[in-house]
Amino acid sequence: MAALSYLNEAWAEARLDGIDDDCMAQACLFAALAELVTTYGETATATYAEGLSARIRNGEFTVDIARQ
Repeated sequence: MAALSYLNEAWAEARLDGIDDDCMAQACLFAALAELVTTYGETATATYAEGLSARIRNGEFTVDIARQ
């Protein structure tokens, strides 16, 4: 939760500086995948990434906003 909080704060600051959300998303994905490759190697990271499409389709990354 702490790491996600740091990312949210950085994202908010970037938005205030005029950085587009799509650019931030792509930069974050690149940085995350580069870190995983450094830590676990290309093969393990590729295997992990192969499973992301199913997780996305299953809604694991969908943030529902409760509205009353």
